[in-house]
Amino acid sequence: RVGFRREKYVDKGGPNGGDGGNGGNVFFEADENENTLLNFRGRKEYRAGNGEIGGTTLATGKTGADLTLKVPVGTLIRNDETGEIIADLKEHQQVVKVASGGSGGRGNHYFKSSTLQTPQFAQNGKEGETLNLHLELKLIADAALVGLPNAGKSTLISSISAARPKIADYPFTTLEPNLGVVRVGEKSVVVADIPGLIEKASEGKGLGIKFLKHIERTRALIHLIDCSMCLEPFEAYEDYVTIRNELSTYSENLTTKKELICLTKIDAMSDDEIKNFQDYFQQQLDKKVLPISSVSGKNIDILKELLLKLIESN
Repeated sequence: RVGFRREKYVDKGGPNGGDGGNGGNVFFEADENENTLLNFRGRKEYRAGNGEIGGTTLATGKTGADLTLKVPVGTLIRNDETGEIIADLKEHQQVVKVASGGSGGRGNHYFKSSTLQTPQFAQNGKEGETLNLHLELKLIADAALVGLPNAGKSTLISSISAARPKIADYPFTTLEPNLGVVRVGEKSVVVADIPGLIEKASEGKGLGIKFLKHIERTRALIHLIDCSMCLEPFEAYEDYVTIRNELSTYSENLTTKKELICLTKIDAMSDDEIKNFQDYFQQQLDKKVLPISSVSGKNIDILKELLLKLIESN
C-alpha cells in the first residue's frame, strides 16, 4: 500500500503504507464420512482467499482464508499435467497442502531510503500456485469379491454384511463398488464388492479398468465362480482362468494376493455335482475350494472364518 503519515514538520508525513497479506493455501482432507468424488466432476475451479491490502500506520493486510476440500479416504491426488502423485490419502483426517498462497507485496515504507524519502509506489504481491489436479478414488478394503458378472458377489456381500447392493438376474447390476463390514466374533473385516469383470476388461471392454484399480488396495481376494450354469467343471474353471488373466494383465501384483476360491449358487446343484466341481478345481489348483450358497447360507460361516484367518495372516 502507498500511504503517508500526516504530521506537522514531517515531509509529506513520511511513508507508512503496510505490506499486503499473504494469500490462503489450498488443502485436501480425507474424511471417512465422504464416499464419492461426484462433487468434483466437471471443470471446476477452487480458490483460497486473497490476502488483504496493507493498511496505513504500517499495518500488514490480513492473510487470506485457507480452503480445505474434503474427499473420501482412499483418494489419490495427481498433478494432471505431469502425472506426479501429490498425495495418497489413506487415513481419516489426513491433510495435505496442494497449493500455497501468494505472498503479499511490500508497502511503500519498505522503499524509503536516504535518497528516496517519499516513495510513491509499493510492490505488487506474488501470485499463488495454480495446479490442475486429477482425483482418483481407490477403495480401501481388507478383501475384494471378484468374478464374472452374475457370479453372486452382490448376493454374498448382502448376506455377510449390512451392505444392500442392487441384485438382479442380469449382468452388470453392480455399477459402483460396495463396501460391507463382515463381523466375525468380536472382529471385523471390510469387504469390497467389485463390479463384474469380463474377458479383456484390462483393455477397456465391459466396465473396463475402472474398478480393477480398487483391487490394488485390498489385502486378499475372494474369487467367486458360478457353477450352476456349467455342464462340465472345465467350463467353470475357464471362467476362473479368464478373471485371473485379466488381473495379471492389469498388474502382476494382483495375482500375488492371497485368495479364497468359492463355488457359488450350489443350492441349484446336487451333492454329486458339487463334489465333482470341487474335486476338479482342487486338482487343477492344488488348493482347497469352498462351495457356498448365499441364499441357503451353506458354508457362509466357514467362509467368514477362513477370510478372517487369511487377513490376519497377511
